[in-house]
Amino acid sequence: MEIRDTGEGTATVKEEELLIPLEMYLAAGVRIGTRMKSKPMERFIYSVRPDGLYLLDVKKTDERIRTAAKFIAQYDPHRVVAVSARQYGQRPVKKFCAIVGCIPIVGRFPPGTFTNPSLSRYIEADLLIVTDPRMDAQAVEEASRAGIPVVALCDTDSPLQFIDLVIPVNNKGRRSLALVYWLLARQVLRERGDLPPDGDLPVSIDDFEARVLPTGEIV
Repeated sequence: MEIRDTGEGTATVKEEELLIPLEMYLAAGVRIGTRMKSKPMERFIYSVRPDGLYLLDVKKTDERIRTAAKFIAQYDPHRVVAVSARQYGQRPVKKFCAIVGCIPIVGRFPPGTFTNPSLSRYIEADLLIVTDPRMDAQAVEEASRAGIPVVALCDTDSPLQFIDLVIPVNNKGRRSLALVYWLLARQVLRERGDLPPDGDLPVSIDDFEARVLPTGEIV
């Protein structure tokens, strides 16, 4: 067991238990939360910084990525939907879906997608993955009405109503979202047997990261 001073408190983590080195999680800002916390998210919070930002427990993030991957791998990917209204989550979601084989919905979630069979865009989904329960509230609400379980990337202040499986993570950071969706994709393929237990993806975390063009457009 290694004890490391990260500058934000002393973190005790067993390196060998993590999917990636601790430094990669910290560099991506995965554990940096907000200055607010919701009561249900308290169990995932490790500490609070002097500036008031809550810090998520990286070990719990890592554990939940593994748990979520096992869960996702049980489903037919063509009946799994991943969504992101948040701009920094849209490229990671599309890359995740391209690798895992599920359905991406980025930007505005069309009302009735899960609840109105008469619509041409209606989807019979078995599982929903959301980037932010607050911004993706329409998808979460429809999934609850349709009996679709929900896996959600949740920050310290996220509401957890209708969420079945929480992945505690900074769901607002560009690098954080890229890293978590990259890890989740890799772990799902490992769980399916499409990658060996120590196998890697053919694409990098950089490929998952949203890009800000000189015009300010995010792609």
